[in-house]
Amino acid sequence: MAIVKPFKGLRPPKEIVEKVTCLPYDVMNSEEATQMAEGKKESLLHVTRAEIDLPAGTDVHSEIVYEKAVANFKKMQGNGWLVDEDKAKFYIYAQTMDSRTQYGIVGCAFCEDYFNGVIKKHELTRTDKEEDRMILTRYTNANIEPVFFSYKAVPEIDEIVNNIVKNKADYDFVAEDGFGHHFWVINDDITNKRIEELFATKVPYTYVADGHHRTAAASRIGLERKQQNPNHTGNEEYNYFMAVHFPDSQLKIIDYNRVVKDLNGLSKEDFLNKLIEKFVVQDMGTEIYKPCSLHEFSMYIDGHWYKLNAKAGTYNDNDPLEVLDVNVLSNHVLNKILGIEDLRTSKRIDFVGGIRGLGELQKRVDKGEMKVAFALYPVSMDQLINIADSGNIMPPKTTWFEPKLRSGFVIHKI
Repeated sequence: MAIVKPFKGLRPPKEIVEKVTCLPYDVMNSEEATQMAEGKKESLLHVTRAEIDLPAGTDVHSEIVYEKAVANFKKMQGNGWLVDEDKAKFYIYAQTMDSRTQYGIVGCAFCEDYFNGVIKKHELTRTDKEEDRMILTRYTNANIEPVFFSYKAVPEIDEIVNNIVKNKADYDFVAEDGFGHHFWVINDDITNKRIEELFATKVPYTYVADGHHRTAAASRIGLERKQQNPNHTGNEEYNYFMAVHFPDSQLKIIDYNRVVKDLNGLSKEDFLNKLIEKFVVQDMGTEIYKPCSLHEFSMYIDGHWYKLNAKAGTYNDNDPLEVLDVNVLSNHVLNKILGIEDLRTSKRIDFVGGIRGLGELQKRVDKGEMKVAFALYPVSMDQLINIADSGNIMPPKTTWFEPKLRSGFVIHKI
């Protein structure tokens, strides 16, 4: 069963929370971070992207950046922009997008659960990206940013959350991206204890939705400190890391689409003829066409949108990997027809998150930057859980979760 516990958080006063909180470090580059933090001396970006306070061009992985992050983190605490809680608590963090709100419980996951399979993953990670976040954690002695987890919904947990969110939120604002963010502090000891008990008895597994590298980094730090401490007891804060746990019933995965630079030497007519072998192809005209169901794709090429329906035999409903539309497209189009064998390394393909809309696909083709674009129907939470439960790994760029968790509502010190 999953171990999820309350913790003594470090969080901003209500009057400056909008200035402190920010998007996660990995959705921006240094220049964008600089712009986002402009006029916000309290922004957590001064910790998560500390290079913004150093000369332009500074290597983001250099020691001076991590040292600056520590200095800025201490400054934020010294100035009262981040304040310690008096006791361990759970929190509720809710996000609103397109009139739909999802409610997550902020608590500490157990590092060993990552290694023993209680925390399940569906993506591969890269050691270099893990190491970057490990270094920041070593320097700051804190989980600065939360990771995004899910679990199979438990009615009693839902009921507790529903009762709490009827009250006025401790933080409540709409960010510059138009998404609503709402945050409740759970001060009642009995409620905190009951949430911890329910996870321990009703939640056999949790699932990494977004933040595989931060999850791996935090877990490895816990293991590292365990091995370094001859008096290790298992109760130390380094054994835990901060995550927001959302019930699967509330989450919605957004499509993750593909654009390709060329047709692998084929004419448009030859390409369409090859598609007909595995797909029912229908010209939908010049208006944007969005896929309506699994195994249906839309394609944009030469000013026209096409609907592609995979024919019987192109996928196996009993195979959790083969049935994924990203694999249907990769196996029968990107690989077999367009000659793209490795999505991770090919320079001929790019990926566009569905949050940007299908108009972004059309624009990149119309500009001549790309030759053809493919839009996919989103992966479901059931598919994600099936992949994780079966021990399989999803292809790269399969899931896109939105909104992203903002950093800075609460921090976990280790």
